Amino acid sequence: MMKKIFVSMLACAALVCGLHGQARKPTLMVVPSDAWCSQHGYMTQYDNQGTLVSIPDYKRALQSDPQLLQVIGKINTLMADRGFPLKNLETVLRFIEQQQAEANLITGKNSGAGLAESPLDRLRSTARADILLQLTWTVNETGPKAYVSYNLQGLDAYTGKQVAGAQGNGQPSMTADVPILLEEAVLANMDNFTARLQAYFDDLFANGREVTVSVRVLDNGSGLDLDKDYEGYALSEIIDEWMYQNTVEHRFSKLGGSENYLSYEQVRIPLMNSRGVPMDTESFVRELRRYLLKDPYRIESRVIPQGLGSAMLILGEE
Repeated sequence: MMKKIFVSMLACAALVCGLHGQARKPTLMVVPSDAWCSQHGYMTQYDNQGTLVSIPDYKRALQSDPQLLQVIGKINTLMADRGFPLKNLETVLRFIEQQQAEANLITGKNSGAGLAESPLDRLRSTARADILLQLTWTVNETGPKAYVSYNLQGLDAYTGKQVAGAQGNGQPSMTADVPILLEEAVLANMDNFTARLQAYFDDLFANGREVTVSVRVLDNGSGLDLDKDYEGYALSEIIDEWMYQNTVEHRFSKLGGSENYLSYEQVRIPLMNSRGVPMDTESFVRELRRYLLKDPYRIESRVIPQGLGSAMLILGEE
């Protein structure tokens, strides 16, 4: 009996060591760049609180340009061959479309505020990709031959910061197949590009993902504000301390605050929570919400996601 238990323990230990020994790869999604979409007329506008904002219309681009599907498919294949998991842009867009009617009905119980997300925010939130691969390419002709110039950027899906890049020109070729020309051009820099992606993701795993968090007090006549005293500490101090205790290596920057708001940036949150479930900004702020619901605070609040890398906690609203 003891021998069986010992063997089982050894097997479990080997499994755990094996899992830790395998570096987790970042999840990627390939999208055409804003510049490419603008150049080919695939842009649309949405109303951002009275201001018209132009964004890429990926759905129309995919439906109108068969070459785009082939190019995305080629980059997907190159990344998959190197062990990187991918989210498919077309599949994610289809899922968003199916869920759109339901999402449009979500409003605040008291304030009536809708979800503070742009169409691009919604795409990123649905895809849950760690890094977006933004691709720009042009086909150039030199006599009977053609070659591709390309720019491939790895962008942190939470912050929009570029974390890796590859660009260059392919060799002139007689083939007119753009995906093949692109593959030939990209291959020379692909290994260095993927190494940079992995190094950045390893840093996120060790030091946390960078997000922004804001706290607002609802003006509903309740008398609640961030200067309210709890056992000798202002509510703003209590939230500061919670941020200190729950960020990776206590890393965050406080931009400012008053009795009505707090604003934090460069907030480093874990990639996984204590149960091993992937964590995003919304789930991180929900933990703060649950904390403030407990004694002695008993503060009702609501979390509003503002894209993948930002979330707001409104105090005083259920």
